[in-house]
Amino acid sequence: MMVKKIASYVLIAVVLVVTLISLLAVWDIIDVEHVMRKVLTSMFILFIAAVVTLFIFAVIIKGGNTNNNRTN
Repeated sequence: MMVKKIASYVLIAVVLVVTLISLLAVWDIIDVEHVMRKVLTSMFILFIAAVVTLFIFAVIIKGGNTNNNRTN
C-alpha cells in the first residue's frame, strides 16, 4: 500500500512540473522546444519502465501464487 502512495505522489509531482513548464512556455519565459522534447521523452521512458515493472509483478510474482491458492 505504501508503494501506491509513493507512486501517486511522484505522478502528482511530475504533473505539477510539466504544468509549470507549460505555463512558463505560454508566457514566453522559457524556450520550450528542447525542454518539452526532453520532458516527453523522459515520460515515455518512465511509462515503459512502469509497464515492464507491472508485467513482472503481475505475471511472475503474482502468477506463482495462483496455483498454491486453489483448494478445489
